Amino acid sequence: MSFMWRSIVSNSRLCLSSVRAAPSSRRLLHMGQRASLTKAFSTRDVELFAELTGDTNPLHLDPVYAKTTSFETPIVHGVLINGLISAVLGTKMPGRGCVFLYQEIRFPAPLYIGEEVLAEAEVHKIKMSFAFIAVTCSVKDKVVMEGEVMVMMPEDQQQKE
Repeated sequence: MSFMWRSIVSNSRLCLSSVRAAPSSRRLLHMGQRASLTKAFSTRDVELFAELTGDTNPLHLDPVYAKTTSFETPIVHGVLINGLISAVLGTKMPGRGCVFLYQEIRFPAPLYIGEEVLAEAEVHKIKMSFAFIAVTCSVKDKVVMEGEVMVMMPEDQQQKE
């Protein structure tokens, strides 16, 4: 927006009194606002994540090894689950242009390959240009990830003083 105004101001042929800023099509973030998405991770998703990150822990990739653990079958990488929260924040709320600054998360239960997980985010506090958001990923009543994140809101979402 500031670039557009600089362009208009520097172009002396335009009359500034006839120029109006386009109304924002995005509403301001507010306390209690929620957003979510669902996803079921496939074996291929987990293999691709392992390939991209180098996290080849057999607990995620090898059914024979996983059978020797308390999980008994391969589980989805925790950080891959957390990626769903990044998707909610970056695409739905606050959305395009937000910056993920901080997170504190826990993984109270495993997510098994093929389970449909619901990733949810709810705004708990807004302070200046920052939003504090509670996040949860769950499969029915089983919570597989929970915590709190802080994001810097996009400029068009920030409340002006």
